Amino acid sequence: MQARAAVLRAIGQPMAIERIRIAPLAPGDVLVKTAAASLCHTDLEVIEGQFGLTLPAVLGHEAAGTIAALGEGVTGLAPGDPVVLSWNPHCGGCFYCRRAQPILCEPYLANGPKAVHFDGRPRLACDDGATLHQLMYLGGFAEYVVVPVQQAVRVPREMPLDRACLLGCAVMTGFGAATHIARIGWGEVVMVIGAGAVGLAAIQGARLAGAGRIIAVDPNPARRAMAERAGATTLCDPAQEDPAALARRLTAGRGADAVIEAAGVPASLRASVEAVRPGGQVVWLGKLGVNAEMPFRWGALMQEKRITRSSYGGARPAEDFPLLAEAYLAGKLDLDSLITARIGLEEINQGFAALKRGEAIRSVVVFP
Repeated sequence: MQARAAVLRAIGQPMAIERIRIAPLAPGDVLVKTAAASLCHTDLEVIEGQFGLTLPAVLGHEAAGTIAALGEGVTGLAPGDPVVLSWNPHCGGCFYCRRAQPILCEPYLANGPKAVHFDGRPRLACDDGATLHQLMYLGGFAEYVVVPVQQAVRVPREMPLDRACLLGCAVMTGFGAATHIARIGWGEVVMVIGAGAVGLAAIQGARLAGAGRIIAVDPNPARRAMAERAGATTLCDPAQEDPAALARRLTAGRGADAVIEAAGVPASLRASVEAVRPGGQVVWLGKLGVNAEMPFRWGALMQEKRITRSSYGGARPAEDFPLLAEAYLAGKLDLDSLITARIGLEEINQGFAALKRGEAIRSVVVFP
């Protein structure tokens, strides 16, 4: 079959809307009609050449849609089911999967650089028949996507899919950092550095986990206001006040019980380890270039502090996505405020320009 997709053919160049070919489904595949896909900074990193990816490729890894067809042997799903797509397929049987670390799944990491399907073979082609690659086993900026069955997680039919797509990356990463990785306890003091989509999800995770005080750090006053609406109790402009000094002032000199870094800049990474208390937990969600070197004050790393770099917030998509959707439907999780704009596929390049300028939290491509 054929579909329309936004195709990136050259680094630093706009994506083109093209007709693409989708191969017949193999056993275990599902075909998903995309309803919505949001624009993430990781996609922008690919466009700018900071994230090596074989081209031409379809980007997009925060997506939701409905099941259109099932490959042989697929059970548990039916055509028409609404699903959120996970970018972390995993085999379930390798060294890391057996140790409950699916983000390190050996086939997942081995096939990722090939930018094709999880089994290492392509499912997409350009209109001339050349292989078309997929970012993170997805390629959500297309009218249809083919994924392994485990990547398609059913959510309640009442869940609006233009909001459901956010669960697949930003919300899962931030919320999971607070609940799965930091394991925030009742009454604890939490600092979240960076109030973009991931940081705002982390703030909501901390709030729902029962944090007693949530300190949001961001230089942008509009984002600090959004953090307050998400549940932050104390706001910090790092240009005006040292986050570490503020954390100590609010905790009798100890520092925050947990610090979640979601900005990905050297100053915020350094602030995270300075602001956490002895024995506290630091979770790094933001990232630098893979070959970047990062200096720290050694004393800030001492006193039994625990530092975890997390890519997906300890995600358990099959369990977490439906629970997050239920939290939204119950009015406990705010997703609406994260959406800056809803755009058509033809507006995707303008959407990424707005993201680069810092004007957007999440722009969502909505498919007819």
